Amino acid sequence: MPTTPHRGIGKRVAYYRSVARLTQQQLADAASIHVGTLRKIERGARGAGDNILEALAAALGIDPSLLVADRAQASSRIAAAIPALSAAIAAYDLPDDGPVRPLPELRAAVAEATTWRLASQYVRITRRLPELLGELLRAGPDHDPDVAALLASACRAADAVAFKFGAYDLSARYIELMRWAAAKTGDPILTSTVAYVRTETFFASNAHAKGLLALELAIDAAASPDTPPAIAACGALHMRAAVIAGRTADADAADLHLAEARRLSDQVPEAIYSGTAFGPSSVRIHEVSVAVSLGRDYVRRALDIVRGWTPPPELPAERRSGFYIELARAQLWSGLPDDAFESLKIARRTAPQHARDHRWVREDAATLRRLKRANSEDLNSFAEWCHAT
Repeated sequence: MPTTPHRGIGKRVAYYRSVARLTQQQLADAASIHVGTLRKIERGARGAGDNILEALAAALGIDPSLLVADRAQASSRIAAAIPALSAAIAAYDLPDDGPVRPLPELRAAVAEATTWRLASQYVRITRRLPELLGELLRAGPDHDPDVAALLASACRAADAVAFKFGAYDLSARYIELMRWAAAKTGDPILTSTVAYVRTETFFASNAHAKGLLALELAIDAAASPDTPPAIAACGALHMRAAVIAGRTADADAADLHLAEARRLSDQVPEAIYSGTAFGPSSVRIHEVSVAVSLGRDYVRRALDIVRGWTPPPELPAERRSGFYIELARAQLWSGLPDDAFESLKIARRTAPQHARDHRWVREDAATLRRLKRANSEDLNSFAEWCHAT
């Protein structure tokens, strides 16, 4: 079992324990480990295996990557897990024999994976998803619509890791498996959700015009928006269509889709619908994203949209982190380097795994470092953290 080196982990555990206002005994009990083990970890007398690290993180309500002394270890673990995520679906139509938990337990496991995805907790996803995917495939998604729906959600969690870490071919395979599973359910809302996720393949290949066409076809085929889940599914498609229209420099199409997303968001509260956040706050974040996608001529629009506003904490961490990453780019383009750096630091605090390997974070951190006339230890440390060059 891999063991995290002693260096730094004890201080991190103690710090987050103090933030959570837990005694050593309370944390040990919550993590189901002996208090003596916890004391040794905190004073640096021993390291922590993956199971202990995950148990401590779960008890503290944080991602395991926050406890790792060398943050590069989290990324290296995720990269090393990509082959296992690939093998898990290599023969999806020829599942291995093995045990399968009852449907309620599978549903709970998939819900947990969705929570990790929304919080950008990629280490947890890579540790648990290969086995869960195998179990779902053995459960028979080709003849059980409930299992097929769970498989689609689990694939979305795995795809989040593959896409985030540049395994675009694997991401595309997961999306195709999601489409296969969605077809087994006959659920138009799930089909819309998969169309939303499928846009990643067009972003990855810079095929933005095709992506916009695919989304508009999905909008035309979507279920009538007469229930909150259907309204949210259609609204999410319009949000994403607006962003990809921005990438094609089609400001009129982007504005039309944003207007429709805004109209639909007025009909439902901000919440997670079918694994996707939708509501007024999500639409506002996408308005910023569209402005940044349209380029420097629209940067003032991005700053006007967020003037005096911050994303509410109940939004998924990944969405909030993405907001601050895009805001940082708008601030940098507007000649506000200090504001841009503050936004990047908020993005890191919000979802460190999401921010660390984001291309724009690296690019903007490198630009900020070049712009500084004096050496900034804080900025240099941040640039090294995200591998900015």
